[in-house]
Amino acid sequence: MALAWGLLGIALAVGLAGMGSIFGVSLAGQTAAGVMTEEPKLFGKALIFVALPGTQGIYGFAIAFLFIQKLLAIPIEDLELVQGLQIFMGCLPIAISGLFSGLWQGKVCASGINLTVKQPNESGKALILAAFVEFYAILGFIISILTWLKFK
Repeated sequence: MALAWGLLGIALAVGLAGMGSIFGVSLAGQTAAGVMTEEPKLFGKALIFVALPGTQGIYGFAIAFLFIQKLLAIPIEDLELVQGLQIFMGCLPIAISGLFSGLWQGKVCASGINLTVKQPNESGKALILAAFVEFYAILGFIISILTWLKFK
């Protein structure tokens, strides 16, 4: 049972944070593709906005990698339920924050792409707005890291 809880947490860290990135990158990518039909020279600026929501999936993968190393280092017969639950709970902050941050950051990035079409010199301001959403994924990542550091 302990192993199942640990693996579930790891799967959620990768899966939910990855889903947030998938939704966010997809939304920003669709907007960028539409914009580039009219303004192909904006590809470089649009690319940054499309890539930004992909970081949440990377954070989720990094946490999953760290926790799975700890999980696999313990012989299954020595793994206690509390350890499995610690891994599960430690993965939740990035899983949840990554899901929602990626999705909403994609929306902000799509708006930033639309702003860049109308006012190309303002793309930096739009990027800062998208970074505010990223901040909450980073907080979830940090809490998951702190939990990983305390895991025994």
